[in-house]
Amino acid sequence: MTTLFDAYDLSGRPLRNRVVMAPMTRARAPGHTPNEETVRYYAQRASAGLIVTEGTPISPEGNGFVDCPGIWNDLQVAAWRNVTNAVHDLGGTIFTQIWHVGRMSHVSLQPGGAAPVSSTTAQAVKSSAFGYDDHGKPAFVTASQPHALTLDEIARVIEDFANAAQNAVAAGFDGVEIHGANGYLVEQFINGAVNDRTDSYGGNTVENRARFALDVVDACIARIGRERVGIRLSPFGRLHELGDFEGEAETFLHLARELGARGIAYVHIMDQASRGAPAMPAGFLERFRETWRGTLILAGGLDFRKAAELIGNGTIDLAAFGAPYIANPDLVERFRHGWTLAKVDQSTYYGGDARGYTDYPHYAGEAA
Repeated sequence: MTTLFDAYDLSGRPLRNRVVMAPMTRARAPGHTPNEETVRYYAQRASAGLIVTEGTPISPEGNGFVDCPGIWNDLQVAAWRNVTNAVHDLGGTIFTQIWHVGRMSHVSLQPGGAAPVSSTTAQAVKSSAFGYDDHGKPAFVTASQPHALTLDEIARVIEDFANAAQNAVAAGFDGVEIHGANGYLVEQFINGAVNDRTDSYGGNTVENRARFALDVVDACIARIGRERVGIRLSPFGRLHELGDFEGEAETFLHLARELGARGIAYVHIMDQASRGAPAMPAGFLERFRETWRGTLILAGGLDFRKAAELIGNGTIDLAAFGAPYIANPDLVERFRHGWTLAKVDQSTYYGGDARGYTDYPHYAGEAA
């Protein structure tokens, strides 16, 4: 039976195990540029079969967090190269998650104090961006009223994604994961409860709601090749004020079919039940698996037992872990040997210094 510790061929790229470090925002890159601590953080976790970095905004407009490392300029590319070199020197594989938050931003983060952009003008009034408060201090602030992208602006954002993918390869990444989950820009087009457009990127058709996501995928494929492109989706996710909409299952199965026809590197499903959303309908993951026959990654509330079961029965190919990887840089080794997992300090998730970032030790035996 296949196990978490078996090797895997990811579009011709050998992974030494099937454990994935999931993307996690850490907000520790002043000036939106990776630094020495960023290098140390990812190098410490290079024993993962695959690392997917924290979300890297594709442009200043795409940013929704103070001090997130970006991928839109030459300085950032050079800084990320230090990260990828370190991971590769340790035998690891690393993709970066390219990200546009859409309406989940704040005017304090936007160039010139402009409104964030989205598929809609509807504001996520109960959700927060990590911006600057009235005193200029980093803080969680209510997401600002968005501007609905025009067709010309949509084309420009798609180009920004493609440029980010090209920059990622220049920085030494093995590939990119398009962030199409968790209520950010791509999903603001996919979700019929948020997308209230009446043009070719909206309306009541599955094809129109999926068009932006697929256009982004196609643009990235054209720049860096299908074998370097993955995407993250969160079917039935409700983060950041997404809502129920008619044809939700068929929308994601349509995406599965279209992504399969494109032959991209992987699809990464985020199960948001672990984040308080309703669970995906019974059997939906299996339906998605039947429709999408490429590499399937699952994240969200997994532990070793559940991941091993899903990989063993062929439901998924790779298992992604988020919070456990923060406190356990040697997570693969802990799983392999049955060692106790360290607990994460949630107060150090976002911002700050090395504390709660690079100071979690590798396993050294149980404390007395």
